Amino acid sequence: MAPSAPDPNPSRPADAKAQARASSRALSDLLAPARASLATGVVLQVLASIATIAPYVAIAELGKAFLTTGEVDRERVWWIAAAVVVALFARTVLGGAALSVTHFADARMQGVIRTRIVERLGRVPLGWFTQNSSGLVRKATQNDISDIHYLVAHGAVETTAAITVPLAGLAYLFVLDWRLALVGVATLPIYLTAYAVMARGMTAKMIEMNAGIARISATIVEFVSGVSVVKTFGQAGRAHAAYRKAAMRFAEAYAAWVRPMLRTDALATIPISAPFVLLVNIVVGTWFVAQGRVSVVDLVTAALVAMTLPAAIMTVSFSMQSRREAAAAAKRITDLLATPVLCEPSQPQSPESAEVRIEGVGFGYDGRHRVLHDIDLTLPVGTVTALVGPSGSGKSTLATLVARFHDVGEGRISIGGVDVRHIATGELYRWVGFVLQDVQLLRATVADNIRLARPDATLEEVRRAARLAQIDDRVLALPRGYDSVVGVDALLSGGEAQRVSIARAVLADPPILILDEATAFADPESETRIQTALAGLVSGRTLLVIAHRLASITAADQIVVLDHGRIAEVGTHDGLLDADGVYARMWRAHQGDSTSAATSRGDSR
Repeated sequence: MAPSAPDPNPSRPADAKAQARASSRALSDLLAPARASLATGVVLQVLASIATIAPYVAIAELGKAFLTTGEVDRERVWWIAAAVVVALFARTVLGGAALSVTHFADARMQGVIRTRIVERLGRVPLGWFTQNSSGLVRKATQNDISDIHYLVAHGAVETTAAITVPLAGLAYLFVLDWRLALVGVATLPIYLTAYAVMARGMTAKMIEMNAGIARISATIVEFVSGVSVVKTFGQAGRAHAAYRKAAMRFAEAYAAWVRPMLRTDALATIPISAPFVLLVNIVVGTWFVAQGRVSVVDLVTAALVAMTLPAAIMTVSFSMQSRREAAAAAKRITDLLATPVLCEPSQPQSPESAEVRIEGVGFGYDGRHRVLHDIDLTLPVGTVTALVGPSGSGKSTLATLVARFHDVGEGRISIGGVDVRHIATGELYRWVGFVLQDVQLLRATVADNIRLARPDATLEEVRRAARLAQIDDRVLALPRGYDSVVGVDALLSGGEAQRVSIARAVLADPPILILDEATAFADPESETRIQTALAGLVSGRTLLVIAHRLASITAADQIVVLDHGRIAEVGTHDGLLDADGVYARMWRAHQGDSTSAATSRGDSR
């Protein structure tokens, strides 16, 4: 069988062989809970495979019994037949038991792995989920575990059977006649030599192939996700050409590597193909019979045993391929399980108030390149603080640090006088709630989406939160009201989904609320209703608001202007306008955009 393709334009690992060894170690570690069961399954399958040879032995013995001159020994014939029945029954029972043991072991192992993944992801910083796609977790918990499933539940048993049956048969042939045994395996060295050449560096090539396929997939996603934009600007052909070029490079590299391998594979499989093996055994065996060295019965038995080799070799080849795939999958799973977790305090403390202090904070996602520098800020209880600034100035980063999506690199952030790193995670999220610009609603009822933080909340409490979020009327208009399922009969716009998210935060009733671009996807009507909803949340709470529409935060108690990761200005709307600094320039630009938009709407009417 031909090997898999390499990456066409690889960003090659520093040491692909080292990665292959790491993958093998990762697989060995993951298989540890199932190792004892796998050993039991292998032993059972060895016994089942030995029993499989019984029909071949019976053919030889029955042939000798029937071809013996004189009267046939009927009792011996019956004993042989009975032995075959018992052996076949034993093979069925033992083989079934072996598969049962490995399947139960696989189920236990999958449970252990998935539990470890859930426990690990439950302890990682929330910022990890914003930097990594859900596809990574889905691939690990579904696709990668599925790759390991075949190896555990089937691979070990089937490979054992593929190896043991021919070996047991050859052992019997050596007892029968050593020359017939050698003829049976005469073609095998040719195949093994060719396969060794083809399989050289196979695991490393698979790692490169996975990286190449990932790049092709990224190109596809980029093309599909941006197709509406590129078509709008008449660049569909250019975008498609970029994908086509990447795919062609992959195809050309694949063909260049595989083409000679296919020729070698085609020639190598001829010597172990069933017709060729049978032909060699019949031709050579017939010569042995003519020389009087073996009997016809021995020749037929030897030919039948030799015919088990082709299927066995193919099974072993596929098993080796599945092991390589499982090793690569195991490496991805262990990498996920090695994700750094959020440190929990050994002696947790509780805040005394909802005042937030940010003192000398510096932060960088990679620990080296800072995106925030020397941030000092106080958010008094019951006030609204707005963060504004150009895109990339660090607004969202600063807001997520308050909710401890990441730990600060310098300085500290405290709530009620307690460093957020000294507050237990569960306690922290009872104090801090957040409404992100990228709204995430579950495929569940609207009521259950709002109840997410308080599953025991009554319907009346849910509706009260929805009314404050200006979404109650819209939900009641759905086919099944609050029992409507999001994505099924509750098809909500971006602004409506945002208000459901706000209702969720209202019901959770956190003393501190972070709103990240809460009106980012809202139309003008929805934005007005969201602002009305937010106005009802201020009382007694500490609000930190990020907004790109400056008109929505003019009433904030303090406006913090960020620029290049530093605080450029702090003040009220009127005070910052009088200062005629960064905020004033942003406001004039905002007013110009608003005027242009209003003029455009007037012209369209």
